[in-house]
Amino acid sequence: WAVLAWLSILAYRNKDVPEGGKLVTVEDICMEHWAKFGRNFFSRYDYEACSSEDANKMMDHVREVIAKSPKGTKLGPFELDFADDFCYTDPVDGSVAKGQGLRFVFTDGSRIIFRLSGTGSSGATIRMYIEQFEADQSKHATDAQEALSDIIKVA
Repeated sequence: WAVLAWLSILAYRNKDVPEGGKLVTVEDICMEHWAKFGRNFFSRYDYEACSSEDANKMMDHVREVIAKSPKGTKLGPFELDFADDFCYTDPVDGSVAKGQGLRFVFTDGSRIIFRLSGTGSSGATIRMYIEQFEADQSKHATDAQEALSDIIKVA
């Protein structure tokens, strides 16, 4: 569906381009969007087939860091807004899903999230999600790993 959506957008944006004219590209559309709204950089790291015991120890360590990190704590160049063990409450049926990820949310809106899954006999998977907003248009074409390098070091 995503491909069809992009094809539809491209067809609409290029409908008045004369034959042989420069077509509007996906990159052009993204750059226009980011110029208006800013860019959210995102990266995910998957650590698969980890020892379940070691993965649980790591998550326990992260929980300890959360417990010792009140609002205002500096982690590298980032100031912590809050950190928690996220749980989700369904607004329709009120059911609660606990243990959905360990979150570090910073005052600039950047986030680091650790999730653990598959802690069965075949090992565990740890996923680390990194997100950071960038309003500066001159930085929007930066590679995500480069743009996120400071927060990745913190994680």
